[in-house]
Amino acid sequence: MPTASAKNGNSSNAAGPQLTKAELIAKAQKPSEDAMKLHPFYRGKIEVSPKCCVRDFNDFAIWYSPGVAAPCKDIAKNPETVYEHTNKANMVAVVSDGTRVLGLGDIGALASIPVMEGKGLLFKYLGGVDAFPICLDTKDPDEIIRTVEILQPCFGGINLEDISQPKCFYILDELRKRCNIPVWHDDQQGTATVSLAGLLGALKVVGKRIQDVKIVLFGAGAANIRIGTLYMAAGAKPGNLIYVDSKGTLHKGRADLQNHKEKWHMCQYTNAGDVRGTVADALKGADVLSAASTPGPDTIKKEVISGMNKDAICFLTANPVPEMWPWDAREMGARIVGTGRSDFPNQVNNSLGFPGIFRGTLDVRAKTITNEMCIAAAEELVKCAEVKGLSDDNIIPKMDEPDIYARVAVAVGMKAIEQGIARHPMTRDQLFKLASETIARARKETQLKMKAGIIADAPK
Repeated sequence: MPTASAKNGNSSNAAGPQLTKAELIAKAQKPSEDAMKLHPFYRGKIEVSPKCCVRDFNDFAIWYSPGVAAPCKDIAKNPETVYEHTNKANMVAVVSDGTRVLGLGDIGALASIPVMEGKGLLFKYLGGVDAFPICLDTKDPDEIIRTVEILQPCFGGINLEDISQPKCFYILDELRKRCNIPVWHDDQQGTATVSLAGLLGALKVVGKRIQDVKIVLFGAGAANIRIGTLYMAAGAKPGNLIYVDSKGTLHKGRADLQNHKEKWHMCQYTNAGDVRGTVADALKGADVLSAASTPGPDTIKKEVISGMNKDAICFLTANPVPEMWPWDAREMGARIVGTGRSDFPNQVNNSLGFPGIFRGTLDVRAKTITNEMCIAAAEELVKCAEVKGLSDDNIIPKMDEPDIYARVAVAVGMKAIEQGIARHPMTRDQLFKLASETIARARKETQLKMKAGIIADAPK
């Protein structure tokens, strides 16, 4: 059995170059096996926990009736004080209809709950944000919009998740118009932010500029439409981008896409060379492959990578299995490879982005989350990776590196203040202190519960 060695560049990886391909595949399947044991053991991943003191039963007169009437009256008179009296400033709704869950497709609202609970866990542990799963038993975009709209009073922000396209574009656009709190679609904006961070880091390693490189986006769904949009906002030339969907490249002759607003826009706006054909045709002379499509491992045949330019960059971000295994891309000449998984180098996964982005957004009470805030987050992630030194296998920081979420929060919050959309401006030092303390508190709470046995030890 051949080893998973690289053809060029740094050949080390998290799984270890000494492992065979069969061993690497077995290692990649292990998290799913463990998930089937630990999910029923804990019966979910998050729960409601008090944050106020309960010294004795007399305190309930403060936290509930009759004392609670005083803050209620204060909010009725001065609505902005809701951020002082309640948890609204730290509460996010994770909203899904279960129509496009991970790479599993339309599995319904009920089956989407484990993902939304997992999102809540990441929000809390990584960003100190209290996030609550709201899985809606409807696929009607207007019902989803109206439901989220009337849920606003309790929440400081909305995280849309795993909603199929094209309706996800409409839902996001409408909610951003109608809501007075920030609304974000993580599959679009979160994935785009972290993909941009990975691209900026990778380009620094290979010594290329974003305005010069040819970028092929394999998959033209919600994630890649927004990824390409953010790449262009950060300096990529529209003509240098080529989209590829299940029927081939997007170009001005794709009359079949005229009723798909976002894809048709990209047909008109990108692919200046009018390349027509398959992903293999698009990748000839390309510098970057940014894939966000159907789970693999053979969604993209490895042979097409050989047509890319020297020092090629490949992001294979489908979950739970990337469009091709990273060692196959390296074997065909890719220098830098990223996936959405934590068990391979260069995890290009939105978990690096949304906890810190929401932390900063909530702390300054920003009215929305702009492209400029996303770019600021991406640039800060690259700066975090530079602490260890950028390399083929370190273009983006790992989730466990210190201060990355607080640093992203500061970058996002300061950009919101600069853009004039923050309701609660702070200094950089104040924002860093608040973000750091909030995140540290969330992690300490979990660790203390584990130590005390309130959270049971996971079975071996």
